[in-house]
Amino acid sequence: MTTPSSAPARVADVQRNTSETQIRVHVNLDGSGRAQLSTGIGFFDHMLDQIARHGLIDLEIEAKGDLHIDGHHTVEDVGITLGQAFSKAVGNKKGIRRYGHAYVPLDEALSRVVIDFSGRPGLHMRVPFKAGMVGAFDTQLAFEFFQGFVNHAGVTLHIDNLHGENAHHQAETVFKAFARALRMALERDERLGDVIPSTKGSL
Repeated sequence: MTTPSSAPARVADVQRNTSETQIRVHVNLDGSGRAQLSTGIGFFDHMLDQIARHGLIDLEIEAKGDLHIDGHHTVEDVGITLGQAFSKAVGNKKGIRRYGHAYVPLDEALSRVVIDFSGRPGLHMRVPFKAGMVGAFDTQLAFEFFQGFVNHAGVTLHIDNLHGENAHHQAETVFKAFARALRMALERDERLGDVIPSTKGSL
């Protein structure tokens, strides 16, 4: 049986370079929540910091994109690259809990996120944002970020904002709940040992 102390480090470095964006991501899934973030979109950095802090994931993201057009390519491509890094870091998924869920409130806002490291990409997202922009962040791009992530991490993800009147609060509860769900799903299950959590024997 593989114990947490003897288990291999779950870290990954991924780079993605296109004519629209240049992105570097480093993740440590067994970190302490440290983050070093630079995407050029302040509110987006704030949301990515929630993933690190509340997921206990060390996260470094450096992104340079065509922000003179808008934030779409940068946000989407960060989601893609982060998903690739998670997929690489988690490996064959032996011994993880696989499923995670969280409810997170912030004042009047409340969001629920449920995740399955199933190997099958799927996104259901119902977040009726009350504003189109939070700072320089277009709230429509939250969907593009999560779509990019699930497609390349190979996860099924359900995101529901149950209440909310302030778009900043809505977004923050979504990203914090996402982080907490990640933390639960990625935890090593001592009872499971080094078994893959699927009756199929693979994920």
